[in-house]
Amino acid sequence: MFGWFKKSVKPRAEARTAAVRYPVVRSKYDAAQTTTNNERHWSMADSLGPNLAASPTVRTTLRNRSRYETANNSYLKGIVQTLADYQIGTGPRLQMLTRDEKANGVVEELFADWCEAIDFAGKLWTMRVGMVVDGEAFAVMITNPKLPTPVKLDLRLIEPEMVATPMELYGNPNVYDGIEYDRYGNVVAYYVLDEHPNDVRSHIKQTYRRYLAADVIHWFRPVRAGQKRGVPETAPTLNTIANMRRYTAAVLGAAEIAASNAMVLYTDSPAGQEAADVEAMDAIELENRLATVLPEGWKLGQMQAEQPTTTYTEFKKEVINEIARSFLMPYNIAAGNSAGYNYASGRLDHQAFFRHNKVLQKSLRRNVADLVFRSWMMEAILHEDLIPLSIKALPKWPHQWFFDGHEHVDPAKEAKAQDTHLKNLTTTYAEEYAKKGKDWQVELEQAAREKEFMKTLGITAEDVAQQKKSVEEE
Repeated sequence: MFGWFKKSVKPRAEARTAAVRYPVVRSKYDAAQTTTNNERHWSMADSLGPNLAASPTVRTTLRNRSRYETANNSYLKGIVQTLADYQIGTGPRLQMLTRDEKANGVVEELFADWCEAIDFAGKLWTMRVGMVVDGEAFAVMITNPKLPTPVKLDLRLIEPEMVATPMELYGNPNVYDGIEYDRYGNVVAYYVLDEHPNDVRSHIKQTYRRYLAADVIHWFRPVRAGQKRGVPETAPTLNTIANMRRYTAAVLGAAEIAASNAMVLYTDSPAGQEAADVEAMDAIELENRLATVLPEGWKLGQMQAEQPTTTYTEFKKEVINEIARSFLMPYNIAAGNSAGYNYASGRLDHQAFFRHNKVLQKSLRRNVADLVFRSWMMEAILHEDLIPLSIKALPKWPHQWFFDGHEHVDPAKEAKAQDTHLKNLTTTYAEEYAKKGKDWQVELEQAAREKEFMKTLGITAEDVAQQKKSVEEE
């Protein structure tokens, strides 16, 4: 009955399907062309998504190689430790920004005592090293009843291998590599093994715990949209720095071979005139202070050490510079050698590095320090008479963090420039003290107390400066 309707609809559906065609891409970019010359170079390029490209297997391989190279290469180990020293230093210091100055001081002192008790700065340093070598850092906020402070909050650092998906949750679309997400992509919980999977107790059946997202710190810097786990920051440098170690071993091997073979026998007899028979690869012992008669037709020559000693230094310099570039670190810091640097080039090379440090410190404040401080405050306000009421009643706790400042290459020029900026009001005491990682209010109060004390002694700041200059001249 409805045959006419089917016949009328079917051709339309077929026509609609046939209309979908994919045009042939004719790229005008040279880099998009695949030729016989560049085919091998681009053979490993792929279009994998961020999490498949950095799959657990890939990250495990990169992590193992990164740890091995860091442990065995002095340059890479120094670069990693220097990054943590510059970016973490002695740790962030809290400054409360409420209107109650006295209450601010109380909270700052309590938090500083707690940081010292758990070695907060040391744990942040280890986490930063973990980000560079492993690609990410994890910490679980736990209760430690043995802490000597009223607040018993503590941080337990864990390695990335310990965050893994339990066997019974394999195939769950909401769990990826030990992290559970909700339908909106927010982290809900982490699955953490009780023991490292490759430690002394790895033969025992693995047990795990499920921690809520609010109790876990996961610090890494995604470079692709949707990336869920971190890749070692050393990844671009691993092949390069491994080649440097191989080159060093090759140069050393060439020198050892040349040094081990003191002399060789050779003949320049023309064709048809045979020299005396000599056993191939035979060794002739030469005695000291005695003339030695060689077989007829043979001469004695010394082995020349012709390994590329002249290019070795330049090769290492370029390799270290290439590795340091991956971390936005100047060559002189990476190599531990400032030969050839002057004041201007030193400042110019350090600007990008210091800017990178500020970006990293902002990430630290947002992803680690602020989370820890909020958890610390939530526990501290539960203690009666520990936190002043003026702060306890606030819905938020305004604050900021100070990090260590960097010493200037030329302190005299920096002091002169600082004095000029303060006089023409292009900077403030708060900004200048912040560069040194200090609280301007605390420093100015201390300066005022020192001036009052000098008045009682009948001396001035100029007298102290003159006395210091006299001592330095002596």
